[in-house]
Amino acid sequence: MSVRRRTWTTEKGVEKSAWVVDYVDTAGKRRLKSFAKKKEADAFSAKASVEIRDGVHVADNATITVSEAGELWLRTAEESGLERATTDQYRQHIKLHIDPFLGSTKLNKLTVPAVRAYQERLREEGRSVSMIKRVTVSLGSIFSDAQERGLINRNVVREMAGRRSKGKARHSERRQRRKLQVGVDIPTPAEIRAIIENVQGRWRPMMITAVFSGMRASELRGVRWVDVEFDDRAIHVRQRADRYRDIGMPKSEAGQRVIPVPPMVVNSLREWKLKAPKSDLDLIFPNKGGSPLAAPKLASYLLWPPQIASGLVVDTGKTDPKGNPVIGPKYRGMHALRHFYASWCINRRSDGGLELPLKAVQERLGHSSITMTMDTYGHLFPRGDDAEELATAEMALMSAI
Repeated sequence: MSVRRRTWTTEKGVEKSAWVVDYVDTAGKRRLKSFAKKKEADAFSAKASVEIRDGVHVADNATITVSEAGELWLRTAEESGLERATTDQYRQHIKLHIDPFLGSTKLNKLTVPAVRAYQERLREEGRSVSMIKRVTVSLGSIFSDAQERGLINRNVVREMAGRRSKGKARHSERRQRRKLQVGVDIPTPAEIRAIIENVQGRWRPMMITAVFSGMRASELRGVRWVDVEFDDRAIHVRQRADRYRDIGMPKSEAGQRVIPVPPMVVNSLREWKLKAPKSDLDLIFPNKGGSPLAAPKLASYLLWPPQIASGLVVDTGKTDPKGNPVIGPKYRGMHALRHFYASWCINRRSDGGLELPLKAVQERLGHSSITMTMDTYGHLFPRGDDAEELATAEMALMSAI
């Protein structure tokens, strides 16, 4: 590698000069890079020498921008068969959170400090901790894809996410995540009874199935008659309908499961089968045309009306044109029913039933790991009388002394 001064005369007779770094890159190709000042050329020469020695140097004209790399990554994701909802989420990450800040930056110009500064900028712009984490993961995947294409030799995002920083991020996220609360996030048994009593018409069998199966909304929208075992009182979860109404596999391998259901579900479905809309897809809960129900409006049709009818409402914090407070349903998302099912499985002993072990709860919910179940619902499991047990242990210890 050499640094030399180059002088030339333009067509108009003007003499110009620049400092040129002449070197051979890691691929054995000769490269020339010009600088206005010798100090800049020397600095680049020193940096490039170390990168070439470590096998991580990529010349500027051999790489692309973050925005261009993002488009290549999206194309790879789409061709790999990922769900449309997933690729749309990736596209939003790039459009809203990556391109506005890093889009025009060359991949080889991004360093660990630059990525840290980018995260700080996102925080200043009002992005949440969880959003910054998800966007950083997407940025790391963009770099991994570019690495595989030979456009860059280092993934500075993955380098930054070492064990220590990962541990801090997980700790921070756990510290900010509030535990689910019965009566706040999870309907109480009395509230569920009121909801079921007030649900009307075609929505009643779907509500009863949701409450006593714990299926995700996408699984409810995709479940078929062939998946129901009436005699054995069980429902097989084999597919789901995504937000675009496309039918596909459950979210994970664990999502493919068999859920035992009580007689109320079986009887409700038997009655519903006689009058349900016909569906070429064999769906239990289709729209009038036989296709999957629209995902965005499902809660407003199924969950909100019976709550309002039963008085399960809260002040939304909004006012109507006359200045009166606007009242809305207490539980707005379909996941509240899934939360109830989990808590019901865990605490059925209070209703005279048998308490289910943690592993059984995990399998019925279709969680990919028992850790996920424990992290979400572990605090709901019945606890023994710890204080009484400690008092007994203390007495035994002190009497022995």
